[in-house]
Amino acid sequence: MFKSLLLSKSDAGFSAAMADIDEAQLPAGDVLVQVDYSTLNYKDGLAITNKGPVVRSWPMVAGIDGAGTVLESTHAGWKAGDRFVHNGWGLGETRWGLMAERARLQGDWLVKLPAAFTPRQAMAIGTAGYTAMLSVLALERHGVQPKDGEVLVTGATGGVGSVAVALLGKLGYTVVAATGKASEEAYLKQLGASGVMDRAELSAPGKPLQKERWAAVVDAVGSHTLANACAQTRYGGVVTACGLAQGADFPATVMPFILRGVTLAGIDSVMAPLAKRQQAWERLARDLDPAKLEAMVEEVPLARAAEKAADLISGKVRGRVVVKI
Repeated sequence: MFKSLLLSKSDAGFSAAMADIDEAQLPAGDVLVQVDYSTLNYKDGLAITNKGPVVRSWPMVAGIDGAGTVLESTHAGWKAGDRFVHNGWGLGETRWGLMAERARLQGDWLVKLPAAFTPRQAMAIGTAGYTAMLSVLALERHGVQPKDGEVLVTGATGGVGSVAVALLGKLGYTVVAATGKASEEAYLKQLGASGVMDRAELSAPGKPLQKERWAAVVDAVGSHTLANACAQTRYGGVVTACGLAQGADFPATVMPFILRGVTLAGIDSVMAPLAKRQQAWERLARDLDPAKLEAMVEEVPLARAAEKAADLISGKVRGRVVVKI
């Protein structure tokens, strides 16, 4: 038997509680792993608080991310003792996840843990940080360079935002961080932001085209914030969309795209192919300052994960929450 955070829904209602599970109950897969650390991403928060339709199958072990050690494997690419990191692939949604001491997975989903990171550091990054790296890679792929001008990061004190600020700052970009937490200006500047702005400047309905400011944008917020960010992006600029903290709607017009040649790049972390994942983790190992990563982290035991998930959804969390399994 091993411990897990189990989400259940029945006529009696919803519950998120610690539960013991027998290894025989695990789903089929070609790799059995020991999970050392998991993490709380926004999607985990939605699932654990039942605030969004994330979970599609009940009961569900929470946790879309995990890092640890392979115990048994029939997959050619993995052997006992290998260290892994896992992000996405429907875990915690349609298949039992990684907020548990054990999990059975598909070897094709796993990435070798970079030697630069401990399992704890990998989960300090988690899907949020890996998504931030995918966004930075998209900006680079579209030719955005540090000399081109200011880069806006929305939801900057969140997981995606914090890592994006740190990465872009290290790579030499001039980063403006948008946040609703004025008290976190010192934190954001420590991570690498050159300036901080109030998210209220972006979160209300705005004009279809506004004064050109941003060479690029990393947006984890959606809704009016994303629409305004696009409306303020300079000619030929690039906006990455990777989150929906404000909402899943996009109340915008085509004007920035057809009059200023702005590119809106969608960022998917859940089903991204292995090669893209490996590239992202290689770049994280190179371009993310471990000291800045540590400055973002709060660690909690598995027994407190549900409590911290509620804090995350209510906007009381800064940076990343690592869950020690």
